[in-house]
Amino acid sequence: MMKDEEIKETLTGSKTVAVVGISPKEDRPSYGVASYLKSKGYRIIPVRPDGDAILGEKVYHSLAEIPKEIGIDIVDIFRKSEDVPPVVDEAIERGAKIVWMQEGVAHEGARAKAEQAGLKVVMNRCIKKEYYRLLSQK
Repeated sequence: MMKDEEIKETLTGSKTVAVVGISPKEDRPSYGVASYLKSKGYRIIPVRPDGDAILGEKVYHSLAEIPKEIGIDIVDIFRKSEDVPPVVDEAIERGAKIVWMQEGVAHEGARAKAEQAGLKVVMNRCIKKEYYRLLSQK
């Protein structure tokens, strides 16, 4: 479990966030979180099986489809917990630094595999709420 200081360092040291499972619908949490992160200066890379663009960014259908020259700092996962392992496998293969499982998303086996591969892992926490809590001016 990452401590607040580690999460703060992760958020301040990251620039590119691949949002896996992002919805094009503005009322969905994944869209709201991605929009918030973009407003804070992060580069957002939407990842979902269909679509052309979300938040003005090209949609990729998998992490593997994202061009290699685009470095991925955080893979933010908005999928059911049971759908996490293949996403983590792709994140490892793609060279991501952090796997972030959103609130309500947790998978111990995938966490262990990611950590064994050298990735940092955050589970069952909202990246937007953590950013606001740790980095926004009170």
